[in-house]
Amino acid sequence: MNNKTQSEEISEEKSEQQVQQVQQPQIAEQIITEQLDHANRGHALLSASSSKQWLNCPPSARLQEKFPNESSPYAREGTFMHEVCEYKLRHNYFHETIPKPESEEWYSDEVEQVTDVYYEFVVGVIEELKKSGQEPLTFIEAKLNYSHIAPSGFGTGDMVIVGKTPDGQGIIHVIDFKGGRGVFVEAAHNTQMMLYAIGALAAYGYIWDIKIIRMTIVQPRLDNISTFECSREELEAWGESIKPIAQMAYEGKGEQKAGDWCRFCRAKHLCKARVQEALALCREEFIDLDATDAANNVDVNYKNYEHSEQGTENATAPPVFKKPELISLDKLTAILPTLSQIGSWIEAVFAYVSSEAINHGVPIRGYKVVEGRSVRIFTDINSVIKTATENGYTDIYKQQLITLTDFEKLMGKKKFAELLGKFVKKPQGKLSLVPESDPREAVKIEAKNAPDQEFDVLPD
Repeated sequence: MNNKTQSEEISEEKSEQQVQQVQQPQIAEQIITEQLDHANRGHALLSASSSKQWLNCPPSARLQEKFPNESSPYAREGTFMHEVCEYKLRHNYFHETIPKPESEEWYSDEVEQVTDVYYEFVVGVIEELKKSGQEPLTFIEAKLNYSHIAPSGFGTGDMVIVGKTPDGQGIIHVIDFKGGRGVFVEAAHNTQMMLYAIGALAAYGYIWDIKIIRMTIVQPRLDNISTFECSREELEAWGESIKPIAQMAYEGKGEQKAGDWCRFCRAKHLCKARVQEALALCREEFIDLDATDAANNVDVNYKNYEHSEQGTENATAPPVFKKPELISLDKLTAILPTLSQIGSWIEAVFAYVSSEAINHGVPIRGYKVVEGRSVRIFTDINSVIKTATENGYTDIYKQQLITLTDFEKLMGKKKFAELLGKFVKKPQGKLSLVPESDPREAVKIEAKNAPDQEFDVLPD
């Protein structure tokens, strides 16, 4: 889709609704102007992927505009995997003639495996809807506009399928591929998916009488295929409920609030709310505020970090630390969520300061930039091979067995299972501790001596 067509979609179809939503004409004009600008740049101010962030901390949408949107290796790998997913659907299922995406850096046997999971799931959904007797409509990498809910809001849905269920009900099914392995993503009430669904409903809801909205996240690296379903009325009601928050976020207003949604915020390393939350916990857990302020004759409201910070900075006596003691596992568990946020904040601060020193030459007091250990590499592989063979060195290759996936493609799944299935096993994944809200099934582990059984916990 060219920029002109996309601009027409965004400005002509939605601008009239948006102008009615705002009171000041200058703000309405700014909305339309920025909407076109973000469309041309390929991203939205109120993107669906960052919606959990700006819905919980509305000012963050504008605050992070001050920082470059730098791509990470994980993001580049994710982009490549999305290209492979699109290729497999267009080429293998819809039989389109398109070039296969290639990448020496990111292609691997694992990429083939995880994208196969996505491909097979999407094909299964399409084939199931065909049982209704009505051919479903499919939209790969669909441009979805939800700017009637969130100003300048639009995004790209990996797969949107519009059809009828076998019992004849109109349905929109939005499917999103997640290539990450770090964070388990649940589909239930997922704001990114719901915004995509709102955009899909606005674009394709007129085709049939849509009754069902279904949203699925396919995250193969965590064995996660999560589906959430709601009615059209429920989705539309949710969309209306977030309109005021979206407007605040667009205008850079609202309460600045720290939480797990800070993870991908570009302003997190300088965010005042995160600093206050992290330092307030450290003070509460380790410093006896009453004793410290009594020693300095300071009258402080300890629930207010601003006052507490001022009191400590003006202190003449050193802080009085709490009496050393051991706490119970229950008490330790209670602060785990906050500790996780503090850890993430610390990593973000170090990454930002390091980037300033390394990439921009900013001097950091008490620190210096040094060069780490390097590993030798060849600069021209073809020249190395040519020179070595011309000089009689031919034993320069190692024989390597083809991958499991290549065997399966070579033999076919049925023959592979028949001949080699007995030699295949799937090892247990790495165990990790996650919140109870995580939908994955808990692993049963034999109880051993817990810390509370090994020593006595001191009384409070």
